[in-house]
Amino acid sequence: MNTAIADKHALITANEWFGGGHRVPYDPNHHRILTSHDDPNTLTAPHLMVFERAVGAPDATGRWITMLPGYPDGSYGYARVDALLGDAGNQVAPRLYLEYVGQGDSDKPRDYPYSTIERADLVEAQWRAHGVRRAFVVTFDYSSLVVLELLARQQERLARGEPLATRIESVFIANGGLFADAHSHPLLTTPLLKTPLGALSMWRAQRSPALFRSIMRGARMYAPEYGVTDAELDDLYDAITRRDGAAFLHLAAGFVAEHKAHAQRWDFARLYHALRDSVGFCIAGSTEDPYEPNQIVAARARLGGDGLDIRTLPGGHFTTAEHPDLLAALIRERAVAWLQS
Repeated sequence: MNTAIADKHALITANEWFGGGHRVPYDPNHHRILTSHDDPNTLTAPHLMVFERAVGAPDATGRWITMLPGYPDGSYGYARVDALLGDAGNQVAPRLYLEYVGQGDSDKPRDYPYSTIERADLVEAQWRAHGVRRAFVVTFDYSSLVVLELLARQQERLARGEPLATRIESVFIANGGLFADAHSHPLLTTPLLKTPLGALSMWRAQRSPALFRSIMRGARMYAPEYGVTDAELDDLYDAITRRDGAAFLHLAAGFVAEHKAHAQRWDFARLYHALRDSVGFCIAGSTEDPYEPNQIVAARARLGGDGLDIRTLPGGHFTTAEHPDLLAALIRERAVAWLQS
């Protein structure tokens, strides 16, 4: 690894990251975070435990920055970015990091309908539990689809004249899918993970840190010049394989196919044109990202003349690890603009 990068962005272990948050009970059937105020009989009903990490508390208007995780690193992927965004006493706005079912320190049931829809349901449940009324949503990787679903719901509710429990006021999407016809994941990554061979590979990787490191190096998540270390990959292994979590990489690898199935509903251009008067939009893509390089190209071609804020970041797909300072600066810039709007 480049010495300057290593000195500037010290490794934050998975134990340190998850130690700064906690697990809360979630009822996926009713899309509710359960609290101590619920009926005791409700608390004993079947539920899942999901990880969350909150930094600060909202003001009277219920404003939160909501940080939605990527695939496969989950909320741990934001660890270095978070360290540069300030603690509870030195921040632009409070931050809420969510962990989907199947990732990080959340439960990982095998027989579960993993999908973008259920992830959006969990986000709305977390918003209700935390009293989030005004949201700046930051997404990395496949959470772009989650915020597109949430924006589609917001558009529908506004069209019906319904009050919004939570209003998305600003969105920042980094290295994520925007258009169903612009995905270009390398064959040996998510397309392979969806297959039985991918499932077998993840079963073996769960039990072998060395195999996991080999798979991650081959997946081209990092730019070659970054020089990811074994120590970094071992902490990523810790984050991903917690609670037998490597299987999630196979179970949730169909999100590109999901996007294609919901191409019109989750079309970024449609939602941008419908909501840009009330929602601030900014997207970013990394120059050496092999996963979604065509998304930024398509966004420039389709929306570049319509005022969309499009940024470019250096490095590979995992800009959260390679350039957390640049990503944190962009998030802070957009947060300040949101608060001043």
